[in-house]
Amino acid sequence: MPPSLIDAVVERLAREPAVLVSVASTQGSVPREAGAWMGVFADALVGTVGGGHLEHEAIAIARRALYGESINALHRFALGPSLGQCCGGVVHLHFEHLQPTDAVVLRARLEVAADARRMPVALFGGGHVGHAIVRALAPLPVRVHWIDSRDEVFPSALPRWIVTEHSAPVQAAVAGLDAASRVLVMSFSHAEDLDVVAACLQRRRERADLPFVGLIGSKSKWASFRHRLEARGFTEAELAHVTCPIGVAGVVGKEPEVIAAAVAAQLLQLRGAQ
Repeated sequence: MPPSLIDAVVERLAREPAVLVSVASTQGSVPREAGAWMGVFADALVGTVGGGHLEHEAIAIARRALYGESINALHRFALGPSLGQCCGGVVHLHFEHLQPTDAVVLRARLEVAADARRMPVALFGGGHVGHAIVRALAPLPVRVHWIDSRDEVFPSALPRWIVTEHSAPVQAAVAGLDAASRVLVMSFSHAEDLDVVAACLQRRRERADLPFVGLIGSKSKWASFRHRLEARGFTEAELAHVTCPIGVAGVVGKEPEVIAAAVAAQLLQLRGAQ
């Protein structure tokens, strides 16, 4: 996995000073949300607060601070004609001068803030598609609980927001999922898939805290699963909470990376709706 933006800014800060520019608050239509940040170094940038003339102005202010000029900590930018941006909103940017000795504290601050914005995703299955989905999700604002009944399928190095679990039987892990997890089911076995979906539906019946249960497969697979799940006592209304096939509509291709892109887009839609 490539290094995260947090890794990149902290590793560089450990060697040279920087100014951290962060979005303190916003009004109306703006390019980035509150909490977005950018590390400005003498000859490098890490992250972004929205690009365009707003970012150009922010970089200029930050570099003046790096060169010793006294600046205000908070600046207001109206994204209208004066900045040549048509968003029309207002952004308040915070400027903070940092030294190499601040690197450890900065990492902790940024990680806590990033974790608070991550949507929980539970992924059952460590096959080719599962691996492709994890790669696609790694840079996105999600945290992944990755589960398989085969312990040897997981990569050795993963970002800290992707946690693996060996669970046998695999459906036993459903009870320990974080509340509000978006669940993706794609094990190596249709029998395991069925047991995981059943466990998710049972948890929804008891706690109603799994807002999305997605099953990889075709419409014919879901028709077969519906029949078996009905035989286990699940109602039509309960079965309506399972999405199969998964992924945004209109994406053509069965390559793992194509499926992963469609699924990642679907999860981001769900994040926007939370």
